[in-house]
Amino acid sequence: MKTYDFIVVGSGISGLSFALRAAAHGTVAIVTKRDAASTNTAWAQGGIACVQSEDDSFDRHVADTLDAGAGLCPEPVVRKIVSDGPRAIEELIDWGVHFDGTISDTGEEVIELGREGGHTRRRILHHKDTTGREIETKLLTAIRASPAIDLFEHHFAIDLITTSKLALDAPQRCVGIYVLNEESGSVITLRSDRVLLCTGGSGRVYLYTTNPDVATGDGVAMAWRAGCEVANMEFIQFHPTCLYHHELKSFLITEAMRGEGAELIDKHGRRFMHEYDPRGSLAPRDIVARAIDREIKKTGGPCVFLDITHKPADFIRSRFPNIYDTCLSVDIDITTHPIPVVPAAHYQCGGVKTDVHGATSLPGLWAVGEVACTGLHGANRLASNSLLEGVVVSKLALQDCLEKVPISRAREELTLPEWESGEVTDVDELVVIYHNWDEIRRLMWDYVSIVRTAKRLHRAATRLQNLRREVEEFYWNFRVTSELLELRNLVETATLIVKSAEYRKESRGLHYTLDHPERDDVHWQIDTVLKRGENANS
Repeated sequence: MKTYDFIVVGSGISGLSFALRAAAHGTVAIVTKRDAASTNTAWAQGGIACVQSEDDSFDRHVADTLDAGAGLCPEPVVRKIVSDGPRAIEELIDWGVHFDGTISDTGEEVIELGREGGHTRRRILHHKDTTGREIETKLLTAIRASPAIDLFEHHFAIDLITTSKLALDAPQRCVGIYVLNEESGSVITLRSDRVLLCTGGSGRVYLYTTNPDVATGDGVAMAWRAGCEVANMEFIQFHPTCLYHHELKSFLITEAMRGEGAELIDKHGRRFMHEYDPRGSLAPRDIVARAIDREIKKTGGPCVFLDITHKPADFIRSRFPNIYDTCLSVDIDITTHPIPVVPAAHYQCGGVKTDVHGATSLPGLWAVGEVACTGLHGANRLASNSLLEGVVVSKLALQDCLEKVPISRAREELTLPEWESGEVTDVDELVVIYHNWDEIRRLMWDYVSIVRTAKRLHRAATRLQNLRREVEEFYWNFRVTSELLELRNLVETATLIVKSAEYRKESRGLHYTLDHPERDDVHWQIDTVLKRGENANS
């Protein structure tokens, strides 16, 4: 058993910024199931939203967020995160993150701001079209230089350890985690009174997604099994513009491109977005994704197109170098040809229910970033608010940790039991795991994607119930592997998404159902909260 003052699960912007701050107060373990840079953060293209210019204001950013969130964002939470943004940006810059800018007449660098859908002002700080990679790289450099931080790469967090699991006569709280060393196959025990989940989202629950392979809902599933409340899992954001190409199935075309004037067109060159919303291609993502889905179904074509060819070629290559090079690698020159695009699962707006400080319903456990539901995103996330939430709430979470469980307080001497495998064997046929994985992702895409119906949701729920039984049987009868753990978390998270979607009898934000196509503020302007052993409740 190894003991730390803080345990962080995940190595994106939330976990790394928390760890860098926490290292000033004690020892920190960061547990990440792949290479540390294999995160959703590293894949983020557009940037980080923050009020920076004189023609912008916190009130405007708050109003834009509330509008996109379709009535479910608690304003005090939004205002706190938005108003704390500028200081968080300063910290990122102090850690070495560089944002694009220009040199003023006085010789000072002025940060260049972009605009994305749903924003009424330019407020997106960016590093070309690889903002997330820049943040991830600089934070990891600082992490590796800290003597107080141990980084456990290729270590998969299996489950949270709670006092109830240990049968202790003590109030329920989190006291550590079990972790699979993926290289040796052994399981280690990590002990701490302060555990932070920063595991990202669950895009891989769907067949088509912009997310990397690591996004399998691990944190939500672990917290759910430990008894935490989970909220608003029906609100899955589908990014409107994922590259449609058989070789590059998960490549995102950033919303910043539409912010710079790109237009959505059909195969005949017709601009269609103003038929759905007066904001045209800069409408919020839920509206744009449904419009594209409608156009594809109406025309029978496999995709629509994003056209930025009216902009100067030099501007396109300098502003979007990663997109330009990637598309060119599959013979699409975006300076002369429109980009074929389709919607794909992108971001979960729900997650482990927390307050604005990241505190969950389980003492000793905090959650920050996409894994958590602070309420900031409501029923539909405003573009580029996610990186902002991660870096701001991680700071609030550290403050909350130190107040509730002070470092000065003597640590309770608990000896956590070692992991017991029992009479299990190695998985004899991985094909079963891969088949179930594929089935989950396909049924979620077919039945629980952009447009839903009660009948489709019921079919998904029935099949997932059977799959859960099969997966649990595998879990208890075979030695744990990363593939088996991811499958277990996928089926758990998919079930929570379906259960939440079945509960909400209206259409709001990212949840659109043909059975209840209208928004109902009288009965349904509430969060969907799930707790183990109970039905959905508000």
